[in-house]
Amino acid sequence: MPNTPSTRRIRAAHTADTITVYQAFPPAIAGPAAAEGRFPEAFERDRMTWIKPSFLWTMHRSDWGRSPGQERVLALEISREGFDWALERAVLSGYTGRAHESRAAWKRELRQSPVRVQWDPERDLRLRPLDHRTIQIGLRGEAVRRYADEWIRRITDVTGLAGRVRVERDPALLPVETPYPLGAAAAARSGAAAV
Repeated sequence: MPNTPSTRRIRAAHTADTITVYQAFPPAIAGPAAAEGRFPEAFERDRMTWIKPSFLWTMHRSDWGRSPGQERVLALEISREGFDWALERAVLSGYTGRAHESRAAWKRELRQSPVRVQWDPERDLRLRPLDHRTIQIGLRGEAVRRYADEWIRRITDVTGLAGRVRVERDPALLPVETPYPLGAAAAARSGAAAV
């Protein structure tokens, strides 16, 4: 399967001001987060946290919200300004000569950047890999703090939706994910195709 910019396009549910990303957590984190609209103290800000704009990739990663420690799936609407900030500071998780001047430069950037991205095969309703890629965004340090304290606009528990989609396999149930418009800097840093 090729992994070129043309196969790497961010698709997401988004509005003029927000983009929806997904994460799966244990109930001790997800319950309070959904109830209060912000992460509780149990959310670990000192480690990397991965956000995913693809609902189905999140289902693949969390086994439809059934994996231990990922029993509750959250949809987090965050500011597009924050999302774009992250991508403008991103470093690809793997070295590529197309994006980095040298392997040493890539390693240096990887150590310094608060944002890491990787591209994985998107999934269909049966969680089989597709020919195009979807992005995962790892946040640490300053990026985690900004995400948790500034970017979140709304948190919704979509665990019930995950279970329903798993059983019914009805594409009409899926969140509508369309190409997300990226500026040139964010596209170049994240390795995404610009829209």
